Amino acid sequence: MTEKPFPPELRAWAADYLSGLDTIEDRSWPRNSSRVWRVAAGPRSAFVKLSPSELDYDREVAGYAYTRRALTEHQAPRLLAADPHLRALLSSPLPGQVVRDLPLDLDVELRLHENAGRLLRLWHDASDSGSAADRAAVRAAMQEQAREAADCLEDTAAHLAADRIALVEAASKNLVELAEHVPLVFRHGDYATRNWLYDAKTGRHGLIDFAMARYGVAAEEFVWLGGAVWPTRPDLKDAYFTGYGRPLTQGEEQLLRLLIVRLGVSYLRNGLVQGRGDLVARGHLILDRMASHRL
Repeated sequence: MTEKPFPPELRAWAADYLSGLDTIEDRSWPRNSSRVWRVAAGPRSAFVKLSPSELDYDREVAGYAYTRRALTEHQAPRLLAADPHLRALLSSPLPGQVVRDLPLDLDVELRLHENAGRLLRLWHDASDSGSAADRAAVRAAMQEQAREAADCLEDTAAHLAADRIALVEAASKNLVELAEHVPLVFRHGDYATRNWLYDAKTGRHGLIDFAMARYGVAAEEFVWLGGAVWPTRPDLKDAYFTGYGRPLTQGEEQLLRLLIVRLGVSYLRNGLVQGRGDLVARGHLILDRMASHRL
């Protein structure tokens, strides 16, 4: 992917906080909406991010404020400056490497997933139970996911066995009701290995990217892990929940399974529409795993 240029107005803004700016490195993910740079002035460094929308910007600023209460500066970066007109954020560096695709020895991998569960529990424990408006927003989000499951089923039913169809129907009918009976937490919203940092020197686990932070149900934090990792790596699930400090309740387990089903059928439909065999295969794999109830 072509390196993304650092806009002049962003450079001027960042230089106000990091005088003598002399190094700029593109650290964006390979997608159009991601615009992140590491900037430095001699030995001092920081990260600059341009949010793709006002909603992302507002959520990330709120997420950073919450992080300051929930996690230490060794566990998450600190927001150093923000500009709503540029939708720009300047944050402190955090030691470590992004965990996604990082080669790890088994003992290190197990310890890292245990630490990831422990850190998320710290994040959740700092939360209050949310307001009536937060509950209404979560209800609306679940209704949207339920509708998506129903819409996806219309386009994929011909490609699914009867038990998979029944799973997707259950997601379309039961997500909202299940979510009503579990407590709300202020969640990270994208708690995947691409947002975990591992510092090999200290063994510390860190967390980045708060653009999806908002109130929701705890089970939503586990959807990617439950669909992509745990079915074939139950050892990592065990390590993770050892760190998290409690198992999921029966209601959370049911909700998580249906949330993963919604994700799987979405992959399947998108793959069929786009002619992408990788997404089709991923969707079928997730639905097969959920049909056997292997989280």
